[in-house]
Amino acid sequence: MSTQIPIAFVDQVSSNILLLSQQKPSLLRMVCRSEPVTGDTMFVERVGPKDAQPRGARHGATPISDADHTKRKLTIIDYVVPADIIDKPDRLKMLIDPQSVYSQNQAFSLNRQIDDVVIAALGGNAFGGHTGGTTIAYSAVGESRLIDSDGTIVAAGTAHADATETPLTIAKILTCKEILDNANIDASRQRYFLTNPHNITQLINTTEAKSTDYNTVKALAAGNIDTFIGFKFLMSTRLVTGADTAAIRSYAFAQDAIVLGVQSEPQVSIDIRPDLLNSTQIFSTLGIGATRVEGPAVVSIELDTA
Repeated sequence: MSTQIPIAFVDQVSSNILLLSQQKPSLLRMVCRSEPVTGDTMFVERVGPKDAQPRGARHGATPISDADHTKRKLTIIDYVVPADIIDKPDRLKMLIDPQSVYSQNQAFSLNRQIDDVVIAALGGNAFGGHTGGTTIAYSAVGESRLIDSDGTIVAAGTAHADATETPLTIAKILTCKEILDNANIDASRQRYFLTNPHNITQLINTTEAKSTDYNTVKALAAGNIDTFIGFKFLMSTRLVTGADTAAIRSYAFAQDAIVLGVQSEPQVSIDIRPDLLNSTQIFSTLGIGATRVEGPAVVSIELDTA
C-alpha cells in the first residue's frame, strides 16, 4: 500500500447534536395554583377562618364580626433567553440543522426559570395590604415556621440563624409534618418536600426508608424516594444556601401554597433577521410572577448542604 495513503483519510462528523444533561421540565409548576394574568400585577384574595359562638338571648341582636379578608400581590416579570443566531452560510457547511435543538435548549431554560421563581416565592417576602405595599417576611408571625440546620424549631417571628449543620432525618420530616398538622393544613392537599440530592441520599440511607416495613417503595432498588411520611419528595439542584451558608434551604409545603401568575407562557420564536444578513434568530420569552399566599402551609428547613 502506498505510504501516501493517509492523505485520503476522512474525518467523520456526527449527524446528531447531543443536548448535554440538564433539568428539562419544570419540577415545581405542578405544585402551584396557576392563574392567568392580564397586566403587570395581580392580587390574590384570601379569607381566614371564623369561630362560631353561642346564639345568645332570644330575639337578641345578630352578632357581627368582620371576616379576615386579606390579599397578596404578585408582580409579573418578563424573562428572556439570549438569542441564538444561525447564519445561512453556516447551514450550508453543516451536515446537521441545529435549529430544533437550539429551540429545545431555550425552552428547557425557561422551565428552570419557572422553578427559580417558585423557590423565591416559597422563602421570600410576600406583599399585602390594599395596594400591595406591606412587606411580609417569610418568618413573620403567622407566616411560615422555620427549622434551623440543627433541627431546632425557630421561634415564630424569628429568622433562620447559623447552627450546627445536620442532614435530613426521619425526625426532621416528622417535625415538618407536625408543624403543618398544627396549622390545620388540610390533609387532603398533597404535601411536598423539596430538597437537594445530598439530603435525598441521606434519607434513602436511613433504616426506615430502606425497609419495606416502613416504606412501600424499595428506595434502594429504585434509587429514589417518591412518597414518604405523607410527603412527595422533589429533588432540585437550584435551591440556595440560607442564613447558615453551609446549609441548603429546603421546604416542606402543601399544594397551592404558592400562586403562579402567568401572563405569557414560554414562547420560542424563530425568525429571519434581515438586519443580520437574513440569519435565523431563535429567541425565547416568558412572563410570570409568584407569591406565597398561605404562609402556614410552608415550612422552611435548612439542611446540611453536602
